[in-house]
Order: sequence, then C-alpha cells, then structure tokens
Amino acid sequence: MWESIRRWFDPRELRSVGSTPDYRFSLANERTFLAWLRTGLALVGGGLATAQFLPPLPLRHLREAIAVVLLLLGGAVAVRAVDHWARTERAIRLGEELPASRFPAILALTVGLGALLLVAAVLVTALGGR
Repeated sequence: MWESIRRWFDPRELRSVGSTPDYRFSLANERTFLAWLRTGLALVGGGLATAQFLPPLPLRHLREAIAVVLLLLGGAVAVRAVDHWARTERAIRLGEELPASRFPAILALTVGLGALLLVAAVLVTALGGR
C-alpha cells in the first residue's frame, strides 16, 4: 500500500516503467482524473453546505450525519481518483489491460441510497408539519 502511495508523488517512477504512450491517451487519463476530482470536490462542498445551511431535520443529528457522509465520500473519491490515475497510466505505459474498478458502481449506489433517505426525511418533515 505505501509503495502505491509513494508512486503517486514520484513522476520519475511512473516514467521509468514501460514506454512513452501516445500523449492523447495520457491526456484522456488525466481528464478522467480531473473529472473524478471535481466529483470529490462537489461532494465535499455538498457536505459543507449541508452542515451550514440545511435546517435541523426531524431525526436528531441527521443533518450532521449527512454532512459527515458527504465529506468522507468526497475524500474517498479524491484518493480513489489519484490511485486510479496512477494505475491506469502504468497500464497504458506497459501496454496492459486497463484496471477495472467497482468504485463507480459503489459511488452511484451510495449517492442513490442517500438521495432516497433524504427524500424520506423531507417527506417525514412535510407530512409531520401538518
């Protein structure tokens, strides 16, 4: 694990592996990394906005729980983005199959489940107020 993390910060290590690929593939890999990074930043922003601006919800500390989940998910997406970028760049340079990942599916399911829970909380608040 520490070896993988060390490689994120050492471009010489990455360039020493395999051969120089067509730059378009490296740039496409970098654009994908940046898209994942934007997703992570959006989740962090959503977590901060939830903590600061969402009114208290009917369940005690639900607002804080939602904020913490969004913040942790945003951090996980950012770390996962750089790891996937490095593994993909290495595979491109070595002419290997690109690494597969279940992370996009896990992220999508987590966000979808979170949205359903928020819908339930909104409905409870709306119906409970009548």
